[in-house]
Amino acid sequence: MSFFGKLFGKGGDKDPVTTGEAIQKLRETEDMLMKKQDFLEKKIETEVSTARKNAKTNKRAALQALKRKKRYDKQLQQIDGTLSTIEMQREALEGANTNTAVLTTMNDAAKALKKANNELDVDKVHDMMDDIAEQQDVAKEISEAISNPVAFGQEFDEDELEAELDALGDELELEEQEELDKQLLDVGPAVGLPEVPTAEPAKPASVPARQARREEEDPDMAELAAWAS
Repeated sequence: MSFFGKLFGKGGDKDPVTTGEAIQKLRETEDMLMKKQDFLEKKIETEVSTARKNAKTNKRAALQALKRKKRYDKQLQQIDGTLSTIEMQREALEGANTNTAVLTTMNDAAKALKKANNELDVDKVHDMMDDIAEQQDVAKEISEAISNPVAFGQEFDEDELEAELDALGDELELEEQEELDKQLLDVGPAVGLPEVPTAEPAKPASVPARQARREEEDPDMAELAAWAS
């Protein structure tokens, strides 16, 4: 069994881990190594403090503390390298997992599109469009037939009516011309001027005479004059 097989708890090629499981295991390993880093850093601080404390009083203890510090430094460097490797592997797996999800979605979409297209027949689509165009033409003809005036009063020929109307106009103009010619031919001799009067003009009637004549002509005026006197 390989190292990663032991690390992830899976063995052999027959039962490989999934991408999601591998990513989760790598994250758990990162957390474990980071905790180990914190532990080693604290141990290094402790050993440095011990070496400083015993540098003059107990040289042997100070040297042992520095040796332990060196071992912890080496382990810390190894963990740093391991963390870098695991981080790169996790990012690569996350990218692959994203690509897999995208490809899976695209594959499902392609299958759905293929299924939808299989349910449609190109010839049937063309036939349907031809039927639609034909029905639109029929609807257009129906609309034109409805909007066209019904054949009430359409049994007469428009050209004949126009010709008859022109004939009536010509006849009317001819009659008017004949009437005008007749009036010109019926003009009589010129009338002479009146003779100059030789008698003396009559004097105007006096006011009482005119009033009496008016009363005779109008009984109401006579009655009004009698009432006033």
